[in-house]
Amino acid sequence: MRDDPLSAKECAERLKAVADPDRLRIVQALRSGAKNVGQITAELGGEIANVSHHLQILKREKIVETQKQGRFVVYRLHSDVFADTRRADCLDFGCCKLELPK
Repeated sequence: MRDDPLSAKECAERLKAVADPDRLRIVQALRSGAKNVGQITAELGGEIANVSHHLQILKREKIVETQKQGRFVVYRLHSDVFADTRRADCLDFGCCKLELPK
């Protein structure tokens, strides 16, 4: 990790974002590919508004990225965080790596 305090703060914010069980479940759901909020909600259960709220937090922390497809917004794991496709069980935040259960 760099000695830059901003880097440490950014890393801490990303870790806080995935520390929430619902957000971690969303990250795990997106490991199999891009999905819209309705698909994620159907897979995980719960309310669309709640899933959407968590997705916005993950987007703000650059853990997920979006793409507009017609009238839907599709969410996928951010290419910077999930760049190493050989390690589909690992999120790389730049400052640290988080291994995910299989």
